[in-house]
Amino acid sequence: MIKFGPSGNGDDFYAAGFKHTVEAAGFCKSLGLDCYEYSFGRGVNISEATAAEIGEAFKNAGVEISAHAPYFINFANPDDEAAQKSYNYVLSSARAIVAMGGERVVFHPAAQGKAERGEAVRLTSDRLKILRDLIYSNGFENLKFCPETMGKLAQIGTLEEIVEFCKIDECFLPAVDFGHINAREQGSLKTVSDYKRRLEYMISELGYERVKNFHVHFSKIMYGGKGEIKHLTFEDETYGPEFEPLAIALKELKLEPYIVSESAGTQAKDAAEMKRIYNKVDI
Repeated sequence: MIKFGPSGNGDDFYAAGFKHTVEAAGFCKSLGLDCYEYSFGRGVNISEATAAEIGEAFKNAGVEISAHAPYFINFANPDDEAAQKSYNYVLSSARAIVAMGGERVVFHPAAQGKAERGEAVRLTSDRLKILRDLIYSNGFENLKFCPETMGKLAQIGTLEEIVEFCKIDECFLPAVDFGHINAREQGSLKTVSDYKRRLEYMISELGYERVKNFHVHFSKIMYGGKGEIKHLTFEDETYGPEFEPLAIALKELKLEPYIVSESAGTQAKDAAEMKRIYNKVDI
């Protein structure tokens, strides 16, 4: 089934008097939400006991949990020692999400740096093949590792690049951030057909069964000439993208992804709004 939830804890979570992520399970359930993404953006600094406590709370609430690996992963870094750190960031995120009872790890693939783009993409692909081997040798083959589409032109992560990375192995599942795509492409996502074109491309390349439950990030994002500038809330009327056309496209194509709101401070509220919009859409 399709799932909706927030990335981390927003302003309304703390305004309600909550302080710890273990309380986010009940908070999400009270809003009728189905999933939650725990961010290790600044590093994987969590004890196994705390991870297990969080996981138990989400299990009891019936809310699925995923993880976002540290933001500073860069599989296109020409330095092999730096690449080794990127492998470790993904694997340590995997260990933590296993302790939490989750099954998905989202990660940013790479930055282009000073390299020619084709070379940076090739190096990223080669490193992801090594990551695949590490995933299997560490016993994480039952998890899904989700390389994410990125919002800045200097980052590796167009939709086409992500699809190619996912062809490396079935342990990789696309994480499609539609706000990032819209920002990177200067407001390209407006109509149902704009979304369907991307979704149908993914299905044609990876197959319906793999794409059916893919990972989604959604938020409105301010952008400029180089792409993403900052995340916004659903109250923004300038930048977009809008969720309703995507909801229609998902229903028409019978896709049921895991949809995470990354709005700036209103992520739980906006996740609930996406679920409301999805449920009211009639095709």
